[in-house]
Amino acid sequence: MPYFIFQVTPGPTDLIKRVEKIEYHKSFKDAKTSARAMRAELAEDSPITYKVVFAASELEAEEMMMEKREAPILREWEK
Repeated sequence: MPYFIFQVTPGPTDLIKRVEKIEYHKSFKDAKTSARAMRAELAEDSPITYKVVFAASELEAEEMMMEKREAPILREWEK
């Protein structure tokens, strides 16, 4: 299964965001390297983020990107 790299641009609210597939790679190492290079080119105050998603198809990866996920609970020792 391939690793997809998505560019995420925030919308007017937290529930709405623009997700655009940039590229995909067969190995995680290549996807990670490419995503890091893209992040390095961004300005510090840029609202754009790049995410790497592992999925069977582009449609599945895009659906995973659009899901609203709860923030993880931080334990006392993780703060």
